[in-house]
Amino acid sequence: MQAPGMRSRPAGPALLLLLLFLGAAESVRRAQPRRRYTPDWPSLDSRPLPAWFDEAKFGVFIHWGVFSVPAWGSEWFWWHWQGEGRPQYQRFMRDNYPPGFSYADFGPQFTARFFHPEEWADLFQAAGAKYVVLTTKHHEGFTNWPSPVSWNWNSKDVGPHRDLVGELGTALRKRNIRYGLYHSLLEWFHPLYLLDKKNGFKTQHFVSAKTMPELYDLVNSYKPDLIWSDGEWECPDTYWNSTNFLSWLYNDSPVKDEVVVNDRWGQNCSCHHGGYYNCEDKFKPQSLPDHKWEMCTSIDKFSWGYRRDMAMSDVTEESEIISELVQTVSLGGNYLLNIGPTKDGLIVPIFQERLLAVGKWLSINGEAIYASKPWRVQWEKNTTSVWYTSKGSAVYAIFLHWPENGVLNLESPITTSTTKITMLGIQGDLKWSTDPDKGLLISLPQLPPSAVPAEFAWTIKLTGVK
Repeated sequence: MQAPGMRSRPAGPALLLLLLFLGAAESVRRAQPRRRYTPDWPSLDSRPLPAWFDEAKFGVFIHWGVFSVPAWGSEWFWWHWQGEGRPQYQRFMRDNYPPGFSYADFGPQFTARFFHPEEWADLFQAAGAKYVVLTTKHHEGFTNWPSPVSWNWNSKDVGPHRDLVGELGTALRKRNIRYGLYHSLLEWFHPLYLLDKKNGFKTQHFVSAKTMPELYDLVNSYKPDLIWSDGEWECPDTYWNSTNFLSWLYNDSPVKDEVVVNDRWGQNCSCHHGGYYNCEDKFKPQSLPDHKWEMCTSIDKFSWGYRRDMAMSDVTEESEIISELVQTVSLGGNYLLNIGPTKDGLIVPIFQERLLAVGKWLSINGEAIYASKPWRVQWEKNTTSVWYTSKGSAVYAIFLHWPENGVLNLESPITTSTTKITMLGIQGDLKWSTDPDKGLLISLPQLPPSAVPAEFAWTIKLTGVK
């Protein structure tokens, strides 16, 4: 407010100069060209990984395609049957299908009749998944979207007569779940791929007519947050034109700022080039890697696609899944857990149960998982199997076995005058003491089984420790 009789003075020259300077600085900042990546690995590998991926930690993988129709053996059914001619697959076809039945004849039976994307998305949200990766095309070549270069071998022309990729993406985005697209570079029996193979991969007919048009179409049509490449192993990245595609993806695509990719872009790339590293299926490093990585694994231990001959003993236990999740995150990785829906689009109850068990555990312990960072010590090899994560000034010790005497022994954290110790899911501070030989001794709450926050893997939160 101005005092009576006072007139406002015009801004002084110094203030005007300051405003002009700030305006000019902002114009320069905006005018600076964003960094361009060249189509070579040194440049592409230097791109920082978008932060959302490391913060997400847990995702769900979905293997779904025409292989879900025979639903026997594994998603490699066509290759085992006609690529390798395995006797048990030939017998299966003789016993269950008429003579002359081809793999293409399975296509119309891939109906997705009971596929309700909203229900799938609700399940994945309840599982605590922050991203979901769907097979857009496996090695069989059938595309789960209306690919312009997969005539009569896509989900719009054959089978469901639906855009499966698009429908699931819409449902996931309503729930702020990131969307990843799995895409196989190779197709076992595509005539152009077989021609290039015959030519020693000196020609690229398949890449220019099929692989690359489809990758560009997927990115432009569905704007994925993640591209999970696979099927690279028979050829070098130069055959696939991977570096040209990735430089476009990082420089000019509609997802250039947020998109994340894995490392399967050529037979020389896995664990060396790309975005984050998968290295191999079910990869488990023994120490903290110096590069962001992801462990992909499947609830069915012997298949990624749904199979009717799955036995209960083939299903990974809840405790093993949660233990793997904890160990993966402690070592700086993401955990991508796979399910295979049926040909009609159902996720069988045992897979739902496993996913919901992870979600229930994360609802209590997620603070120690999401957006966490590896601590200076990742694990302690003692009887309780303790794995550490950290976030800000907090350290989390996740122990996989409840000690019989009710006292948890931690050797690594160094206490201070401000140390505070709690258990996630339990009110109040825990009593603790230190022992010169054993380190930190924490008295765990004495609870009836019904009051324990989780059935397995419990989290101690420590603040004020070094």
